[in-house]
Amino acid sequence: MPLPDQRIDVLQARIAHQEKAIADLSDMVTAQWKKIERLERQLQRLDEEVQALDQSDVPVTKPPHY
Repeated sequence: MPLPDQRIDVLQARIAHQEKAIADLSDMVTAQWKKIERLERQLQRLDEEVQALDQSDVPVTKPPHY
């Protein structure tokens, strides 16, 4: 059975690894959230463009090969 000091060292090492893993995951979540927000803004702009095209007076005709 390990000595109490050895057990404490093992626990401290485990906590250090867990803290690093949590920090890495937090950074990953933050980066993904920023990307999601950017993609949502882009989707909103594209949706507005499509709606503007739908509301325009330009007739929609099929190309001759249809």
